[in-house]
Amino acid sequence: MRYFVSFAEDQDAVEIDVKELPSGELEVRAAGARVDVDVEVVGRALSLRIDGRVVDLTVEGTPPDLGVVASGHRSYVRVESDRQRAAAAAAGHGGGGGEEIVRSPMPGRVVRVLVAAGDTVEAGQGLVVIEAMKMENELRSKRAGRVAEVLVAAGAAVEGNAKLLKIV
Repeated sequence: MRYFVSFAEDQDAVEIDVKELPSGELEVRAAGARVDVDVEVVGRALSLRIDGRVVDLTVEGTPPDLGVVASGHRSYVRVESDRQRAAAAAAGHGGGGGEEIVRSPMPGRVVRVLVAAGDTVEAGQGLVVIEAMKMENELRSKRAGRVAEVLVAAGAAVEGNAKLLKIV
């Protein structure tokens, strides 16, 4: 299966090809280069051995937008499979207009709402600050637009994938 992984909105996605071998081992190629990978599920976390280095990951959110915590550092990634990209293209979601629902990538508490209904936002602008696992995470707009509706308020507890606001 081919995946496309990007760590920032303005970054090109890296192609990751994953093939499960008959032995159960994984054959992984990142940007065409072979990577030695072993994955073990430990509770709700993943323990990865990548080229001999062990990394323990906790993954939050719902694909394609995920929050990843490794060694106490939180990052946000976008992971799309070939199939997800094809389905989005067929549905006409390949960019441009329409409504975007901003969702919480993890359960937590809304610390601050940085915009109000009617505000114009730019791509990359901060929208909402969510606290999860004692860390504050600023969610940013993926595109320019206008805030049509704010669905949460400061102090609210939210679940992962909860609707936070709408941008048109």
